[in-house]
Amino acid sequence: METSKTQPVVVEKSYNAPVGKVWEALTDNDKMKQWYFVLPEFKPEVGFEFEFMGGDPNGEQYLHKCVVKEVVPGKKLAYSWRYDGYAGDSLVTFELFEEGAGSRVRVTHAGLDTFPAIEAFASKNFNMGWNAILGESLKEFVERA
Repeated sequence: METSKTQPVVVEKSYNAPVGKVWEALTDNDKMKQWYFVLPEFKPEVGFEFEFMGGDPNGEQYLHKCVVKEVVPGKKLAYSWRYDGYAGDSLVTFELFEEGAGSRVRVTHAGLDTFPAIEAFASKNFNMGWNAILGESLKEFVERA
């Protein structure tokens, strides 16, 4: 078995924005819609279930089904992430760290090896996706004046 497939995807980015502002971006649905996915509803409460459509902007879209697993206000948010109609269940964990007046976010997406071995669920796609989401979308949103 190929070990690279079982490794979680881990992406870390630093922001010129305080932890509180980044936490709000990660947990306030009105703010999430501006940089993340459009969720019908989201609450940072353990057990809260949410879903959203996502995938290749020019191709296949997948219904993501998630359940909030852990909430440590201002520090950590974790939720399960699976695809409707497909085997597998993964865990996305956001961790926030103060860095002077700024902050750093680490996202760990574990359990990707539980998904079917199809191109859309390849580890490299999650790596590219999280790098774009954290490195571009979230960064631009939280660093805006």
